[in-house]
Amino acid sequence: MAENRNPHMQQQEKREERLVRILSKDIEGKMKVYPGLTKIKGVSWAFSNAVCKTLNIDKNKTIGNLTEEEIQKISDFIKNPKLPHYLMNRRKDVESGEEKHLTGTDLDLRKDFDIKKLKKIKSYRGLRHTAGLPTRGQRTKAHFRSNRKKGSGIKKKAAKENTQSKVAAATMKGK
Repeated sequence: MAENRNPHMQQQEKREERLVRILSKDIEGKMKVYPGLTKIKGVSWAFSNAVCKTLNIDKNKTIGNLTEEEIQKISDFIKNPKLPHYLMNRRKDVESGEEKHLTGTDLDLRKDFDIKKLKKIKSYRGLRHTAGLPTRGQRTKAHFRSNRKKGSGIKKKAAKENTQSKVAAATMKGK
């Protein structure tokens, strides 16, 4: 049955099965361009939509069917976007004061450096990061209480045995 297929259809299926690498991220060829670009760290849905509109690429086209030239255009545009400032993820950068858009490992490193800087100057947010608490005003009475019992050193099994031995000792004294 597979031999009777149209060779053009077989070629298109092969393209859709391949992985496409954009900015050091492998994206499945079956995915459409619009959701596929959001797999890249630092590219949001709005930014992906803006890339498609600016470069006149059909959002419903599969990534596997993109040409090498289109893939190169997309990666160059994401590295150096010509978009309004509200779509950038690094506005008014502290060091340079300019609008930037960071992706991938650059975004991770910059975020880590920002947190380290907050901790170093001992700002309120830095102290909250150090303590492992929420930094944006969330309530902490009921949430953010995970892994509290692990640090106390009391295990459930040991505590249960301890209470059983106390009960047994109390009954022995009563006799």
